[in-house]
Formats: sequence, C-alpha cells, structure tokens
Amino acid sequence: QLQLVESGGGLVQPGGSLRLSCAASRSNLDSYAIGWFRQAPGKEREGVSCISSSGGRIYYADSVKGRFTVSRDNDKNTVYLQMNSLKPDDTAVYYCAAALRWSTSVQAMCVSKIVREPWGQGTQVTVSS
Repeated sequence: QLQLVESGGGLVQPGGSLRLSCAASRSNLDSYAIGWFRQAPGKEREGVSCISSSGGRIYYADSVKGRFTVSRDNDKNTVYLQMNSLKPDDTAVYYCAAALRWSTSVQAMCVSKIVREPWGQGTQVTVSS
C-alpha cells in the first residue's frame, strides 16, 4: 500500500518561503499523480496543486498561482511544494496524496479531491508575524 509522508512545515513570517516534501515509503511514486492539499481550521480541505506522474501536467489553485511551485524528483521518490510570498491565509495543515485513478486529470484530482485514502498526518504551516 502506498504511504506518503509530508514534511517541511513550520512557522514563517508573511512574505517568507517554505519547501514541503512528500516522500513515499515502500512504493515508487513515479506511477502516480500527486497532489498537495491543505485544510485550515474550520474550513474544508482544498486542493492546492497537483502534478502528473511525469511532471508534464500541473494544476494550481488560483489562490497560489505565481507563488507556489510543485515539482517532483522520481529518482528520489519525492514530490515538492515550494511556497514563496507566504500569506497568513496560507496557514493550514498541508497534505499530499496520490491520485485514485490513472485516468483522472490533475485539475479534477485537485478540485474534487479524487485521491487515495487514508490521508496522512500532514505538516503544519503557520504564517504569522
């Protein structure tokens, strides 16, 4: 069973940067589209960015376009989310997940959260001065 582990979160000031990592244990990530999702207190979980297995197709939520960059290194079995120009509204627990079906588009995966469950523990990102 594919297990993903998120890391890299922390406390950062507005305007700062963080890089999150999503690593797989016991499986290779290179066959899966991977998405980053976040959930703020009192809000629904939302898709942030999703990347196809090859990295050739990428989706970003409007709220993070131009500030966040998703990438993957299949040799290292890791997917990254580089977050720049962070805002207090970016404060949330960030999760990564693999696509439920091979045929799902990255946009559908992110918007409709069509992913394999269960979700992992996530990594907390707090943007505050």
